[in-house]
Amino acid sequence: MRASRLVTLLLLLQNRGRMTAAELAEELEVSVRTVYRDVDSLLAAGVPLYGEPGHDGGYRLIDGYRTRLDGLTAPEAEAVFLSGLPGPAAELGLGPVLASAELKLMSALPQALRERAGRLRRRFHLDAPGWYRDADDVPHLPSMAVAVWRSQAVEVRYRRWHAPEIVTRRLEPYGLVLKSGRWYAVAHAGDGSPRTYRVDQILDLRPTGEGFEPPQDFDLEAYWRSHTAELQDRLWQGVALVRISPDGIARLREIAVTAVVEAAEAGEEEQEGGWRRAEIPIESLVHAESELLRLGGEVEVLEPPALRQRLAATTRDMTRLYGVSAPCGQPSRPRD
Repeated sequence: MRASRLVTLLLLLQNRGRMTAAELAEELEVSVRTVYRDVDSLLAAGVPLYGEPGHDGGYRLIDGYRTRLDGLTAPEAEAVFLSGLPGPAAELGLGPVLASAELKLMSALPQALRERAGRLRRRFHLDAPGWYRDADDVPHLPSMAVAVWRSQAVEVRYRRWHAPEIVTRRLEPYGLVLKSGRWYAVAHAGDGSPRTYRVDQILDLRPTGEGFEPPQDFDLEAYWRSHTAELQDRLWQGVALVRISPDGIARLREIAVTAVVEAAEAGEEEQEGGWRRAEIPIESLVHAESELLRLGGEVEVLEPPALRQRLAATTRDMTRLYGVSAPCGQPSRPRD
């Protein structure tokens, strides 16, 4: 534990420059007295650091000193190689850069850590896109990444879902987000707040050569959390009152999102059979019909009437198809 703390202290000074004992104590979550003891230990080990007295003083390393990577623990080395994300890096145009960086890191690691890190990369693979669909074609992603990195505005032709379908926009891109195999650009278009644009819907991209300054207080992670929460709130257009069996709830856990499952599980249990009466959120009548049909006879819609009528009409059509006739002209056989 202490050896790990000494390495962390050394890396803090290397990356941040001068730090006071109080600042180091806060970062390491130890007392100032412990920091003093750790500094003495580093000095005794030959680490070239020195203290500066006074109000603006603190500890710092001699200019030009860099520690080696031998301080990496086995879990840390494994985490570095597990987070390589070769697919997304290649899409950003950083594949060769990532490979070069990993090669240098591997050569700097002790033999034992090299073996563990290599074994981890052989046994774990990240495939970001969801099932049953290929990754999006994003030919303009590298150019958008350059614009984000250099804080340069771009002009794009963009396809959106409502009219007019094709629009031209001048964007100031603040950041890129990879969500379930799909890339999104968070950008300011000159009015209001930043918006989210699907990179695969960019038809053309042209750098304008104009720079911009992103707001100092913009936090990409915080924006994305807020954006996804707002999107989730807008997703649900209403509720449906249903009766659902225990088997239906079990099946729901496999096919539905968390909000729907939790609503069903929170329903009031009937006296017999374990069925529950619950209000579940729905996106639309069409979407709710297709999702609830997947539960077959394990769910009954009570309200709204329009959704119940849609399901009744669909099941009548299915009965005509499967209940009246059977393959090869044979009468249908009832299920046991």
